[in-house]
Amino acid sequence: MKLFNTVKIQTPESVELEFVLAGIGSRALAVVLDYVIVLLTLSILSVVASIFRAQFVAIATWLGGGTDSIDLWLTAIFAALSFAISSGYFVGFESLWQGQTPGKRLTKIRVIRDNGQPEGLFQATLRALLRPIDDSLFLGFFCILLGPQEKRIGDWLAGTLVVQIGEPESKQDLQVSKAAKDLSSYLVEEADMDKLLIDDFTIIREYLQRRAGLNPDARKKLSVKLAREVRSVLTLKKLPREEIPADDFLEAVYWAYQQQLGERSSYR
Repeated sequence: MKLFNTVKIQTPESVELEFVLAGIGSRALAVVLDYVIVLLTLSILSVVASIFRAQFVAIATWLGGGTDSIDLWLTAIFAALSFAISSGYFVGFESLWQGQTPGKRLTKIRVIRDNGQPEGLFQATLRALLRPIDDSLFLGFFCILLGPQEKRIGDWLAGTLVVQIGEPESKQDLQVSKAAKDLSSYLVEEADMDKLLIDDFTIIREYLQRRAGLNPDARKKLSVKLAREVRSVLTLKKLPREEIPADDFLEAVYWAYQQQLGERSSYR
């Protein structure tokens, strides 16, 4: 009997990843936390709007004009800003924080696409626009509870999943060459390792664990493809030397990520 539902995804790099779905409990807690933040923001906006209304009414009264049109305009502006804040909150955070909002970050879950890639602006916007439908009559709740992939309506139409964020294992039984360990020191100093997502790290680890079973041609093509994509993710413009084997580079990235993980853990 499984405590958590899992889903397996075949990535564009032909690596199979397994994710643990977030579950109704984590998702409900995350959305409650997010709604609290949104409501606090709207409350502050309401107070500011009341202050502005009082000022405008005072000016209109002093000029001898009516206040009905002012109330109408202020109500329309407040409604537009409220919608922008309530929807923009989820779109903005999920787009900038790789599928996370403050609530999702606290509950250690995030949104990814069905192919394992990070959530984009389009997916975040579609999920936010469909959230009112999911919230009405608890439709989203029942879809998550009863669906095999725990998707609400917004997830189905946006092609997304909500998964738990797992900590990578601190050490693995992988052979890492001395050249790769030396290169990892350079990467820690020159590359922004924080840009490497847990999914990226998992793909690298899966390749390094399985490379011995690949035929030489497939191994070479896959390693070169992965190395190019990882270098792009890290925005690494140059290396100590250009002729670095793809396997050594991937081992170095793997080792550098592990080293940074150990440093972060020591400060907790």
